[in-house]
Amino acid sequence: MSSITLPLLIEPEDLEPLLGQPGLLLVDLCRPEQYAAAHLPGAVYLPFMQLMSGQMPGPGKLPPEAALSEIFSALGLTTDTHVVAYDDEGGGWAGRLIWTLDVLGHQHYSYLNGGLHAWAEAQKPLEEGVNVPEPSQYKAHIHNGPMMTKEEILQRLELPEFVIWDARSPEEYLGLRQGAMKNGHIPGAVNYEWIRAMDRHNGLRIRDLNSVRQELASLGITAGKHIVTHCQSHHRSGFTYLLGKILGFDNIQAYPGSWSEWGNDPDTPVETKAN
Repeated sequence: MSSITLPLLIEPEDLEPLLGQPGLLLVDLCRPEQYAAAHLPGAVYLPFMQLMSGQMPGPGKLPPEAALSEIFSALGLTTDTHVVAYDDEGGGWAGRLIWTLDVLGHQHYSYLNGGLHAWAEAQKPLEEGVNVPEPSQYKAHIHNGPMMTKEEILQRLELPEFVIWDARSPEEYLGLRQGAMKNGHIPGAVNYEWIRAMDRHNGLRIRDLNSVRQELASLGITAGKHIVTHCQSHHRSGFTYLLGKILGFDNIQAYPGSWSEWGNDPDTPVETKAN
């Protein structure tokens, strides 16, 4: 058990007094040039592409367990570590990390609301340079619970309590933008673009949670449903997965194959009209 207990969504003013506390691991998933220029004090850098296999047709799928063991050992992760994830884009890569931790069965994590933007706007301290963590001997074991496969989605398409949350842009969802061999969306999927939930006037923090909850409910995305979320490569849907968890959607999974896999499979069904 982690010796630190923090909420899933943490604000800059609540995190600042905890900086440097043993057992707290700040993981920066910003662009590399941003990390070099300014990051939270003590934060270690994780190149976000390491969280993806990069193998077509589903580049967003996870790397193998051996690679994940190396990645998280290099970060210094232990079973007792409480991870605080942040990025410079409103939560996509941070959410992808939190989803990955869920897949590994590591439940001790928080998301810094708004990430680097909110932290800087709140005039909290920043540092430059590189922090090298003390490596650990972390053994990654993948649990399939937080993820869904193409085959599992195909089996559930007609189920009334099953809802597919497409986090891409409306243009991608409607098939107006080329993203794969086939364009459009999974039949029955509903579109709520990831950036809709971010407040561009408040450091990219998540907008009022009740407003977001009502917007999602109007699309049929509610806590009582079995939800799977995806985008093109399960990067943007890293944020919508995280958002679902923050909203208390306990039965949410992600489809890491995402549209890059679905849209490049000649046998998968596709729709181009809005739901």
